[in-house]
Amino acid sequence: MVLKKWLGKLSSGLAKTRSRLADGMRDLFRVGRKVDAAFLEELEETLILGDVGVATTQRIIEDLKARYRDREITAADDLLGIIKRDLKEGLGDADRSLHTNPDGPTVVMVAGVNGSGKTTAVARLARMLMGQGRSVLLAACDTFRAAAHEQLGIWSDRVGADMVHHQMGADPAAVAYDAAEAAVSRGIDFLLVDTAGRLHTQDHLMRELSKIRNVLAKKVPGAPHEVLLVLDATTGQNAIAQAKQFREATDVTGVFLAKLDGTAKGGIVLAIRKELGIPVKFVGIGEGPDDIAPFDPDTFVEALFGA
Repeated sequence: MVLKKWLGKLSSGLAKTRSRLADGMRDLFRVGRKVDAAFLEELEETLILGDVGVATTQRIIEDLKARYRDREITAADDLLGIIKRDLKEGLGDADRSLHTNPDGPTVVMVAGVNGSGKTTAVARLARMLMGQGRSVLLAACDTFRAAAHEQLGIWSDRVGADMVHHQMGADPAAVAYDAAEAAVSRGIDFLLVDTAGRLHTQDHLMRELSKIRNVLAKKVPGAPHEVLLVLDATTGQNAIAQAKQFREATDVTGVFLAKLDGTAKGGIVLAIRKELGIPVKFVGIGEGPDDIAPFDPDTFVEALFGA
C-alpha cells in the first residue's frame, strides 16, 4: 500500500516533466511514422528540452541511429521500449543505499545551496530513519542564516528528533563537534548534520564545509560516512554546476533530489548520473515529512513516461 501510494505521488510529481518530454513525443511516436533523419533530430531536441542532458541524449540517438542502419527498427512505435531501456542503463546499477557505520553513530552530512530544500530533506531523512526504528540526532550547523536553527527546530519537533544548536554566528564546526560528542555519548544511530546553505561561488563558505568535515572525522572515525548533496530539480542544468563545485569541497557520495514535483526538468536525474558519476539516492516529492523515497531507476523511467 505504501509503495503504491508513493508510485502514485511519483507519477503525479513528474507530470510537468512528462508534459514536456513524453507528451511532447506523442506525435513522434504515432503509429506508422517512419524513422528517418528528421525524426531523430526531433527526438534529440525533445530529450534535451526535458533536461535529459546532452551526453545522455547523444548516447541514445547514436544507439538508435545504429539500430536504424542495421534495420533493427523501421517505425517510430518500435522505439519507446528501446529508449526506456537506454535510460535505465544510463542510470546504472550504482550503490544507492545509505552508507552506515557499524561501530558507532553514522554521520550524514547534508549540503546544498540556499533554497534547495536542504533543511526539509534533513527532516525527511530523520523521519524515514526513525520510522525504521533508528535513533536520530540533528546538528544545526547553519549558523550564518538568520533563524536557520529555528527552522530546523520546527522540523525536529514535527518528526520527534532531538537537535544540537548554538547561537547565530557561532562556529559551525563547534556545533558539529558538540553534536558528534552527544551522538557518541548517547549511543545515537544517526547524526544528521545540516550545513549552511552555501552558495557554490563563495569560497570561504566552501572552506567552512571542509572544516566541518574534518571536525566530524576527528570525533567519529570514518565520519562523515555519507555526504548528501541536496539539489533543487527545478534548477535543471544549473544543478550540475552546483554539484561540481560542492564535489571540489567535499566527497559527495549521493544526491537528494528535491522538488521533483515542481519542475518540467525531471530528466536532470539522468544528467546528474552521466556527467557527475554521483548516484541519486533519494527524491523528494510533496510538502510533508514523509514525502521521501529511495531512488529506483526502473520506477523513475516508467513514471517519466506515464507507465
